[in-house]
Order: sequence, then C-alpha cells, then structure tokens
Amino acid sequence: MSSKGKDLVTGHDAEHEYEAGLAVVAPDAIKDPGLEPHRVRMTDKSEKHAKNAERQVTAMFLASIVGSAFALWAYFAFPLSPTDLGTVRSNTLFLGLGITLGLFGIGVGAVHWAKTLMPDAEVSEARHQTRGSEETRARAIEIIDLANQESGFSRRKLIRRTLYGALAFFPLPGIIIFGDLGPNPADSLKHTMWRKGTRLTRDPYGTPIKATDVTLGSVFHVIPEGLNESDHKLEEKAKAAVLLVRVEPEILKESDERKGWSYDGIVAYSKICTHVGCPVALYEQHTHHLLCPCHQSTFDLTNACAVVFGPASRPLPQLPITVDAEGYLVAQSDFTEPVGPSFWER
Repeated sequence: MSSKGKDLVTGHDAEHEYEAGLAVVAPDAIKDPGLEPHRVRMTDKSEKHAKNAERQVTAMFLASIVGSAFALWAYFAFPLSPTDLGTVRSNTLFLGLGITLGLFGIGVGAVHWAKTLMPDAEVSEARHQTRGSEETRARAIEIIDLANQESGFSRRKLIRRTLYGALAFFPLPGIIIFGDLGPNPADSLKHTMWRKGTRLTRDPYGTPIKATDVTLGSVFHVIPEGLNESDHKLEEKAKAAVLLVRVEPEILKESDERKGWSYDGIVAYSKICTHVGCPVALYEQHTHHLLCPCHQSTFDLTNACAVVFGPASRPLPQLPITVDAEGYLVAQSDFTEPVGPSFWER
C-alpha cells in the first residue's frame, strides 16, 4: 500500500511507501509454559494441620445443622398473623437466616474439605466416547475406590457423620414450610368469587362500574363486588382479579361461543398470568396487547387474549360480562376455565 504526503523537513510533496504483509511467528517464539509447579499444602506435610482442617470442616457441617434447627425453631417461634405485618418480617428474617446458615455451612465445609484434605494434583486424561472394555471398567472402579481412600470419606468418620447430619437437617425447614401451606385445595383453584349477576367494581375501593364509565382505550382493574368484606380477601383476590378494557367492537375476533361474552366492545380478562401467576397490568393501546411485566408474556386482547410472545402456554381466561337493569357491568358466570398458571390444571 502506498501513500502521498508532505515532507516534514522540506515541506515539499513526497511519496511515502508503506508495506503491509503477514506477520510470521516462529514456532519456538512462544513456548508452552506447562503446568505450574505443584505446591505442597501444609495439610499434606503436617498431620497436625490436617487434623485442624478436619475440625474446621466438621465445625462448618455442625453450623449447618444448627442453622437448619434454628430455622425450624424460628418458623414456630414467630407465627404469622394476618393482621400484623411485623410478624411476617420477623418470621421471614429469622427463618431466612437459619436456612442461609444451613446451606452456607454445607457449601463452605465441602469447599474447605476439597481444598485442604482431598488430593489437589493436576490430572489429564483422554476422553473415550465408546463403552470401555471390562478391564477399563474394572480399572474405573479401582480409581473410585482410590479416590475414596484419598479423600478420606470412609476413613474420616467425624466429617462423614456431620455431613450426613447437615444433609439430613437442611431439607427439614423446606419440608415444614411446604407442608404447612394448608389443606389440599381440591377444586377451589378452579372457582372464584364471580357468580351470575356479581357486579364488576374498581380495585381497591369496590365502586361499581357502569358501561358508560368505560371509554375507548381505558383500562380498569376490577374485583368482584363484596370482595373487601370477605374473610379471605387476599386469597380470593389472587384468583378473581380482572382487567377491563374497551375497544372498537368491530376489531374483536370472537368465536361463536364467545359472541355474547363482551358488551359493546368491553371485554374482561383474568389479570393472573397463565405462566407463573404474576399480575398482567400493562396495556398497549395501539397494538391492543396486554403485557405481563415479570417474564414479558404478551396477549392479544382482540383475539381472545391469545399468547403472541413469551413463556405463557395458554390465553388469559375471559370473564363473560353483560349489564344489569341499572347499566352496571355484571358477570354472566364464573370463569369457564381455571385462572392463573397452567400447572394448576394438572
């Protein structure tokens, strides 16, 4: 490649030649450094240090047992009260601390065991894609036995027993928590507070909604009338929450079965995402899409809330609506399918 420019000394035009080519690196220019020299650990040289490391690993496993036991105690020591949020904070704090210590003790203990007591020599082995011969398989069993001997798993009884204890205690808080979620819901997840004639009301105040209140492009967050007086308000709201939207009636793509489920372009769909149950709370007026903010599942409001993007596996359930004699929007019935995550159906 050539280039012209001014000579910096004379100021006259001068032609400068620049040659570009391939760089050639000699084979012996960079040598393979190989593996670093093996450094002998103190636990390899001193039985005293090995014993100390063993005691440290044991202490971590014991700490894990203590943490799991503390989590069990905290779960019962700080019972939840539906009217006192302070109990939720205390229960969550101490339960979380116990579970954290339970998992932390196992993790740190296992890592410290591997770094101080298990062999740390570098080994490189060829990978075989096919089934080995009987001799090879027998050799593999010998290697496993050798690894057992080198790690000291069978020999170091204190470590082994405390590890068994930590692993046995750690799942207990989770088992207790999940076991205390309540009785088997049976078919309760398939039914909500919506009934024939139940008025649609604004969330959270419970004000009834007239069809004339709903203008084109407006969005209403809706709950069934009487929800605020329910003894199980939160549980019922988690199933019955609805989004109410009005669009031009002619753009709705309604099947014959659902022709009478909307009223003059007003449609009502479950607010509970069919992916994992997050609240679908965003409406894009230009595309008529409903968006779940958790995992971006997107539903087409004009086409029976069919899924157009995201991980949701089925459309949002539609609530059949109409108006009563006073012009208030009311439900024709409950949802005709289960609301929320699809796994509820299984």
